[in-house]
Amino acid sequence: MPEEILTMKNIVKEYQMGDETSTILKGINLSVQSGEFISLLGPSGSGKSTLMNIIGFLDVPTSGEYHLSGRKMSGQEEKLLAQIRRKEIGFIFQSFYLLSRQSALKNVELPLIYSGTDKKLRYEKAADMLKKVGLGDKMHHLPRQLSGGQQQRVAIARALINDPTILLADEPTGALDQKTGRQVMELFHQLNEEGRTIIMITHDVKLAKEAKRVVSILDGNISEEVI
Repeated sequence: MPEEILTMKNIVKEYQMGDETSTILKGINLSVQSGEFISLLGPSGSGKSTLMNIIGFLDVPTSGEYHLSGRKMSGQEEKLLAQIRRKEIGFIFQSFYLLSRQSALKNVELPLIYSGTDKKLRYEKAADMLKKVGLGDKMHHLPRQLSGGQQQRVAIARALINDPTILLADEPTGALDQKTGRQVMELFHQLNEEGRTIIMITHDVKLAKEAKRVVSILDGNISEEVI
């Protein structure tokens, strides 16, 4: 039976703007099981980016409880959250965020450098991961020598390199043409079939339906639609 790895209970996020308080998330309840592929679907301003930032420890809730792998995350110190973020969350962004002067291999190695992995092991793991995403013959290419789809595959390899609990993908095909975006989604489906837990953030209804479960967010509230 799948294990529940992410649980959010009554998550509220408020921002103080002068004398006014703006409530972005209004009591979010969400659970994700190991091996799920879900999408967070919502228009601009719906609160989905704020929720993504809280899931990925880039922000903290004003109130409510967040548990990851059975461990309470809300209320933890930033230093500990940063360590957990590096180990547990693999980020994939629309804009790739690759280092332009470093090869594909060096970009994928980067999280391993931060975690203090031995140089030889870094090389082996990064090379294997690039082969896994179909770029074994491009590992010494710079980002500018790669297509958009290839750059996103490098970013996916980098996100996977520390074997994270969750892959968090923010509009992962937003900068790609339709054909290339399709190829990236096929890679996501392959990863999910291998047991990877994926949370994808998008405003695109068609893309959201690629996931096995759609969580819609609007005005800081969520509803779920099983498809």
